[in-house]
Amino acid sequence: MAGDRELVLEVDAERAHELLASDDPPALVDIREEYELQSGTIAGSEHIPMGEVGARLDPERDRHIVLYCAHGNRSLRLAIAMHEHGFEDVVSLAGGIVGWAEAGFPVEAPGGLDEAQRVRYSRHVLIPEIGVAGQRRLLDANVLVVGAGGLGSPAALYLAAAGIGRLGIVDDDRVDQSNLQRQVLHSTAALGEPKVESAEERVRGLNADVDVVAYPERLSADNVDRILDEGWEVIVDGADNFPTRYLLNDASVWKGIPVVHGSIFRFEGQATVFAPGTGPCYRCLFPQPPPPELAPSCAEGGVLGVLPGVIGSIQGAEALKLVLGIGAPLVGRLLLYDALAGSFDEVSVRRDPACPVCGDSPTITEYVDYVDFCAGTG
Repeated sequence: MAGDRELVLEVDAERAHELLASDDPPALVDIREEYELQSGTIAGSEHIPMGEVGARLDPERDRHIVLYCAHGNRSLRLAIAMHEHGFEDVVSLAGGIVGWAEAGFPVEAPGGLDEAQRVRYSRHVLIPEIGVAGQRRLLDANVLVVGAGGLGSPAALYLAAAGIGRLGIVDDDRVDQSNLQRQVLHSTAALGEPKVESAEERVRGLNADVDVVAYPERLSADNVDRILDEGWEVIVDGADNFPTRYLLNDASVWKGIPVVHGSIFRFEGQATVFAPGTGPCYRCLFPQPPPPELAPSCAEGGVLGVLPGVIGSIQGAEALKLVLGIGAPLVGRLLLYDALAGSFDEVSVRRDPACPVCGDSPTITEYVDYVDFCAGTG
């Protein structure tokens, strides 16, 4: 190595592996930042952050050294700089630890993730706010998605891809031809199947780490306690009707489970987070449901196919933030999206002290007939 140092400042993974296995192996130095180590390390490497390498190794200028980073760019620049400052034998691992792994050589994963998970979730692990501990938290999380339609489809897919370990899906409908314009959980081959079965098959095919709990039933006052009491820590509301939204709201307030709400119509969508004890609930925002003629369903008024993809993805992001305890969830903030204008707006929403469910003196303390309530007859 020393004789070639003026011409050779990089070695590929195969050559580095040979050198490290030789009788006189070089020192292997990982120059990445601390948070990057969570994506894995090469066995036997010494960690010295890039900004400290020169000072730490200055007394050993004749030491044989192989530097590596994530992709080999930083380590090459550092090898050149160190060579110019008199280091006798310093080279960079071409392709970094990524190239090393792609060449088939082992990478040691930190505790909490196996090798396959380390690779699958590597882009999460690289994020300081997530890391290995955060990804492990996602794998241990329990999220319930109500509705496997337009909103539930992107939310469920992204939550599954993110590694939510236990994902519940509630829906009593079957896949219809008209669903396929926007409900990306389902395919033509699934026509006629219960949506929860189609969704379960798709999610399992996407990520085997996810335990799918299917509820082939409509959420009602008769089953909501049974379903919500099965350990769900966050609920994604992808319901397409007002009775289910009010029922879900009341149950979640009483049980203290945050709900990530979304709704869509034609070119417009909205999303917010209802966090019991922290912010407003659905009834604070909508004390009474609108008359049916002012709030037609998607089946009656239509919806742009990609719109639920936008809102459902936002719901997925909010659910991940709640699970991880990071960022600023949309609590007390209603996010409005206009697809035609290509614009987002935000409206502040406050908890209503007079709210009949979450207010200071609740008047609704048990389930009501939500169909009659939304029809204005209850």
